[in-house]
Amino acid sequence: MEKTIAKDLLSIQAVFLRPNEPFTWASGIKSPIYCDNRLTLSYPEVRKDIEQGLAKLIKENYPECECLMGTATAGIAHAALAADILDLPMGYVRGGAKSHGRNNRIEGLVKPGMKVVVVEDLISTGGSSLECVDALREAGCEVLGMVAIFTYGLEDSAKNFAAKDCSFYTLTNYDTLIQVAVEHEYIEAADLEKLKAWKKDPHDESWMSK
Repeated sequence: MEKTIAKDLLSIQAVFLRPNEPFTWASGIKSPIYCDNRLTLSYPEVRKDIEQGLAKLIKENYPECECLMGTATAGIAHAALAADILDLPMGYVRGGAKSHGRNNRIEGLVKPGMKVVVVEDLISTGGSSLECVDALREAGCEVLGMVAIFTYGLEDSAKNFAAKDCSFYTLTNYDTLIQVAVEHEYIEAADLEKLKAWKKDPHDESWMSK
């Protein structure tokens, strides 16, 4: 599954690898990878692989799940599609409360004690994803954990999820993706050293001169 999804993401250019012409993230980090998983929704076969994969992750790792909650906006569609497969209720968590109406941050029916799984598209450091976990816990939900399409596998994310006592599972990851990228000639084998060096410390730009 990890290799299949990685190949899917590369083939539709939802993930770009550019080790010799790095991207600049909003945070200022120079990165050899750019990820836009929203593109997966435009490709029915890829979308089907992803939603069935997410549903399987939830069923296997969180069998007690009573409701799926997508992260706004990227996780909403994936949460809805996976919830349809699992025949579960779903909703979503806004980045902030609405400034009008009932000022909801959580959209959808939630009850104290409800066992919830958060659905995300991408995990980088986990910051914004874990804000959704906090909001759900404040509303009285029992957050069982999180599922996502892809993770960079950064040390910061592992620390942040551990600090919040929140488990997570993903369909594929950075290490698998760069290996698949070499196998299918999206990048040269010589680029692997740069790509691995970036993951060790994204803030250290010396990876660019490897």
